Amino acid sequence: MTSALQKNRPGAAFPFDNSYVGLPPHFFAAQAPTAVAEPWLIKLNEALAAELGLDVEALRRDGAAIFSGNLLPEGAEPLAMAYAGHQFGGFSPQLGDGRAILLGEVVDRSGKRYDIQLKGAGPTPFSRRGDGRAAIGPVLREYIISEAMFALGIPATRALAAVTTGEPVYREEVLPGAVFTRVAASHIRVGTFQYFAARGDTDGVRALADYVIDRHYPALKEAENPYLALFEAVCERQAALIARWLHVGFIHGVMNTDNMTVSGETIDFGPCAFMDAYDPATVFSSIDQHGRYAYANQPGIGQWNLARLGETLLPLIDAEPDSAVDKANVVIKSYGERFQAHWLAGMREKIGLAREEDSDLDLVQALLSLMQAQGADFTLTFRRLSDLAGDDAAEPEFAASFREPDACGAWLTQWRERLSRDPQTASERAIAMRGVNPAFIPRNHRVEQAIKAAVEDGDFSLFEALLSVLSKPYDDQPGFAAYREPPKPNERVLATFCGT
Repeated sequence: MTSALQKNRPGAAFPFDNSYVGLPPHFFAAQAPTAVAEPWLIKLNEALAAELGLDVEALRRDGAAIFSGNLLPEGAEPLAMAYAGHQFGGFSPQLGDGRAILLGEVVDRSGKRYDIQLKGAGPTPFSRRGDGRAAIGPVLREYIISEAMFALGIPATRALAAVTTGEPVYREEVLPGAVFTRVAASHIRVGTFQYFAARGDTDGVRALADYVIDRHYPALKEAENPYLALFEAVCERQAALIARWLHVGFIHGVMNTDNMTVSGETIDFGPCAFMDAYDPATVFSSIDQHGRYAYANQPGIGQWNLARLGETLLPLIDAEPDSAVDKANVVIKSYGERFQAHWLAGMREKIGLAREEDSDLDLVQALLSLMQAQGADFTLTFRRLSDLAGDDAAEPEFAASFREPDACGAWLTQWRERLSRDPQTASERAIAMRGVNPAFIPRNHRVEQAIKAAVEDGDFSLFEALLSVLSKPYDDQPGFAAYREPPKPNERVLATFCGT
């Protein structure tokens, strides 16, 4: 048993190169992790560790101690970041890392900088009476979903490791404790900017904006108005990101401004879920009582969140307030066009269109309306359409996606007529469609089965199997065909939870 935090042991595995700690002291609170009783390494993402240039052998040896917070690697400068945020539309001027501790930053083999952060590593000055801990269920969920998003090609934070702590956490019930190690391009959020703006700290906003430009958008330093260009760049990345979410049926579940990164990565996989049957009003999060963050609402919420970012940047965009507002409004109004362009481009790919025609939007919307009316599974319908694109013999299977198989006939006629005007061969089209329409997603019932087995029986075999399947979402994997299937009525997951 490790009873106290060990610091700066030689030979630890992280070549830290920390920069956020160099910002003014009120940007964060120095905070070491709290030691735990008996850490055990559930999973180490060895491939990611190697990409980051970490010492994999050292992590195999000392991973339980490092990733639990018991062993502070040499060069770590642990801190909890300060930020604010709008949560379900209500503003909280101080949130911050209440159970997360940034160990430091590393530069990977390609020269990209990444944060290494522990989640569930104990209380911080921002814990707001919380225990700063995490239960094993949310840790496994974030590991599964973040790695699935990566395999799907969607920008997201990554999972480096998960450990159990040997200590209980107390929620609605007593649960095994765990710590998750997250890797991110950075953990700077819209809410980070709001923290300083809410205090009238324009110098703080400027220092943060300069840091973000240096770290994420260095080309903007040469722009005529770097801060306006920063706002535009963040809007562009978020428009592209949220479009990608919709392409795979992903519902974030808690799109607060403190959960929107300025780097354009998906972050915080608490009550998130993937849609089964297509319905734009789908909500899973148990705390989203009014559907604010429903599937179809996500693009609009993205724009709302970005408007809040724009508000914080106004003093930097132009010293004349009215001019600053006018310039920011031009950017935020363009977000809708940006999103629509990204979404429609992706939907064209999903139904196999190589060229653009004005009627394509109508064709896409007609399919989505049919899927909604017929209770069609979102992922399976598009995957089966990919098969049909290459082989007409696959039509019965595609038609079986709908409650009334004959209901898709008219749409298929329109689709085939549209395809006749594109240059691709059937084989080329099918290959391209299979590259954007996954066969496997983290089905909610499969995720819950894996979590239940781990929590109740200490059995991580379902967790490992699910990770393996989801690492190749666009491959057929005949041996895992059952993982493609939507849940049976008694397996449906109707609500997901934050786990804080």
